[in-house]
Amino acid sequence: SHVPDAEDEMTTAIMRTLHKILGDDCFAILELVNHLLFGWPMYLLFNVTGGRRLNGKEVAKPLSFAADHFRPTSDLFPEAWRFRIALSTLGVGITALALGRACYVFGFAPVAVYYFGPYLFVNFWLVLYTWLQHTDENMPHYGEDEWTWLKGALCTIDRPYGIFDWFHHHIGSTHVCHHVFSALPCYHAVEATEHLKAYLEPRGLYNYDPTPIPLAAWRVAKTCHYVEGIEGTQYYKAFSVHGGKGKKA
Repeated sequence: SHVPDAEDEMTTAIMRTLHKILGDDCFAILELVNHLLFGWPMYLLFNVTGGRRLNGKEVAKPLSFAADHFRPTSDLFPEAWRFRIALSTLGVGITALALGRACYVFGFAPVAVYYFGPYLFVNFWLVLYTWLQHTDENMPHYGEDEWTWLKGALCTIDRPYGIFDWFHHHIGSTHVCHHVFSALPCYHAVEATEHLKAYLEPRGLYNYDPTPIPLAAWRVAKTCHYVEGIEGTQYYKAFSVHGGKGKKA
């Protein structure tokens, strides 16, 4: 998740033009709204911020109409999963009908309070968590010629999430360990991170950012807009700093 878009893809999506019109701060607000309000449904429907290759197939970026999470024939899923995806989508449809019926019987306001409000918060928090785990202007992204499993696994960031660390079994503050040892039980993650950090940090391979979450999200929204290409080692660039192809930063 949160695979960066290349510069050409962002230009196609008129994002550079929007940045010129809105300016740095307003564009950062737009980035926050796009990610935290619309990010999760856009990922489910169009694979936005998802991978470029799925099951050996190239996937269009930034939007794909062939890699949704609902059609049994979606490029996301192997053929053997088609029946279970159909059952899952049927469940989603039944839930939508039940919500519609609840709105008819009880009115929209109670359903909004008890369902849509919490649902939006879950979307917000899920995307914020995963966005900050994998995004920073100093975090490298590797093309096929540079990528190895270990390089990719180490490209994540441990951050302190306060009380939410306890709620989520420290997945945000032990995420490097989770990438390297994905089968490790969560109840050993804090202890394992201490040992992993002791090994990686002296070698400059451990990523930790103590920035408070609101400030970290604002910084990411202002500085992490695109990568220049998908070859070699790439770092996020900001529209405000880099003028694009043929221009000096």
